[in-house]
Amino acid sequence: MTQKPYVIVLGNEKGGTGKSTTAMHIITALLDMGYKVGSIDVDARQGTLTRYCNNREAYQKSHLPDLSLSDHIAIHKSHAPTTAQAKEDDEKNFDQAINDRKDCHIIVVDTPGNDTHLARYAHSYADTLITPMNDSFIDLDVLSNIDSETFEVTRPSIYAEWVWEQKKHKAVRDKTSIDWIVLRNRLANIHSNNRQRIDEILEKLSKRLAFRLLEGFSERVIFKELFPKGLTLIDLKKLNQPLTLSQVAARNELRSLMREIKYPDLQEKLASA
Repeated sequence: MTQKPYVIVLGNEKGGTGKSTTAMHIITALLDMGYKVGSIDVDARQGTLTRYCNNREAYQKSHLPDLSLSDHIAIHKSHAPTTAQAKEDDEKNFDQAINDRKDCHIIVVDTPGNDTHLARYAHSYADTLITPMNDSFIDLDVLSNIDSETFEVTRPSIYAEWVWEQKKHKAVRDKTSIDWIVLRNRLANIHSNNRQRIDEILEKLSKRLAFRLLEGFSERVIFKELFPKGLTLIDLKKLNQPLTLSQVAARNELRSLMREIKYPDLQEKLASA
């Protein structure tokens, strides 16, 4: 393979928004379509994606030999004695992880819910950056500061500012851009004044910060209940398990997200699946 792997980064400076769960479902959807997939966990201290991948490998060995796996690695941030050396180590380790997976079609990267140099550097490699957020003012604060009286945007958040910085780094290094998607998870099914305000704020922010706004995953048990086996709803057909209505809805939510990833020929594969 001569083309460089396409890199999808899951990023958000807040924890608990579904980054690792979303990453694993993207990975298994891509594997199911026949892509060779690499995965990198730069949130190695928390290690949710790594445990998910380890659980999947164990289930493959014990129950399902034809279960596809990603080429996975976890990267711990450097504890070198100086900041400069730590940054150099982090960049070298991440570059090596990418290079070791140069034969993959796509690499999916899960990042921590805090600000580290390793997380920032990983963002600079994104062809697609997906930022999951729950539908609340607490999560909205990750993207911008909001006036409590007028609900107007006063300034972009620290996270939004450093995404902009990584966009500039990528443009200089790779001469390409980052397609930024903000994924609204756990959307309430009922209308509320708060949701309407969040809708309006996000629409304004999407233009100001240059991201695409998508509806993501509802609060469905299926997205989490298969974690101990390392499986996702994509794998249920291998188990010859009929899908419930809730599982069909969840699969459609995932397919909607996959249709927005701008990787060559992905849309054709989705259409024929």
